[in-house]
Amino acid sequence: MGFEEEYQAFMNAHSQERKGERLRRLQEGHNQAEKLFLKQVWWPSFYHFRYLHPEFEIDDFKDGKRYLDFAYIRPAIRICFEVDGYGPHLKNISRWQFSDSLERQNQLVMDGWTVIRFSYDQVKEKPRRCQQVVQQVIGRWLGDELDQTTLSYAEKEVLRLAIRKGKAISPIEVEKYLKAN
Repeated sequence: MGFEEEYQAFMNAHSQERKGERLRRLQEGHNQAEKLFLKQVWWPSFYHFRYLHPEFEIDDFKDGKRYLDFAYIRPAIRICFEVDGYGPHLKNISRWQFSDSLERQNQLVMDGWTVIRFSYDQVKEKPRRCQQVVQQVIGRWLGDELDQTTLSYAEKEVLRLAIRKGKAISPIEVEKYLKAN
């Protein structure tokens, strides 16, 4: 399937799983900027939407709820992707809203999220550069991060297999993957 079909299936699947405020946020919060990010950045990079969650709800440090434009979630990986328009995120905000935005990002980082932010203009005018950033941050988690550990080569490869698969792996799968017994 092409982008439009996959996009509709992606949005329908997430809509069916939600109700109340979570559903309203998906319907109202996911608009032109978010769709453009998917079409010009995410889709050309991966050609699927697995592990990606639009308008993802999280608990904030003030016992409230916050919504991430996109959350990429796999075992041991939590990446937040935000697409910010100049007007609503900078030009038209108060000093208090500006401070709250910075505090929100700091809390996400302290809670173990990797936060990647793009401007709407970047997504629209420099999608290839945005693709590179997305691929680099995901590649870091699926590749280079493991290389800086004291694990053996085989142990690193087993971890890479488990992260890529996103669920439990069996000894037989490891044996086949490593071509060992």
